[in-house]
Amino acid sequence: MAGLTHLDDKGAARMVDVSAKSETQRRAVASGRITMSAAAAAAIRDGAVAKGDVLAIARIAGIMAAKRTGELIPLCHPLPITSVAIDLISDDTGITATATVTTTGKTGVEMEAMTAVSVALLTIYDMAKAVDKGMTIGGVRLLEKTGGKSGDWRA
Repeated sequence: MAGLTHLDDKGAARMVDVSAKSETQRRAVASGRITMSAAAAAAIRDGAVAKGDVLAIARIAGIMAAKRTGELIPLCHPLPITSVAIDLISDDTGITATATVTTTGKTGVEMEAMTAVSVALLTIYDMAKAVDKGMTIGGVRLLEKTGGKSGDWRA
């Protein structure tokens, strides 16, 4: 099973051993979007959602999710994250979330950035579902990563 780092030579799942890797500065940026009705977008923008400040809570949820990624994704290393920033840009049809995560470590923070975006968007759905149950979450993807043996990458 050459090339699949989370499988051993017998095909069994394993956590990748990173003990011999050097610590480097790592950064990952991910994004995703929740689309919604104009009424839901206006309610969020105007602070009229009964559950409170949707964007503030979504930011906190995204930060918390990045910090807990190693507990949520099987075989993902728990990492000492040094920074998480969640940017939420709203318009008349939805909200785009972008997460930037950094660490100094032996493995990257791509999963942390994508988890942060996913949970921030799910939080927006949860808080605004009384206004629009038909909201759609999609397009969650890695935009860029820096650091590590494989070097830098951009979508």
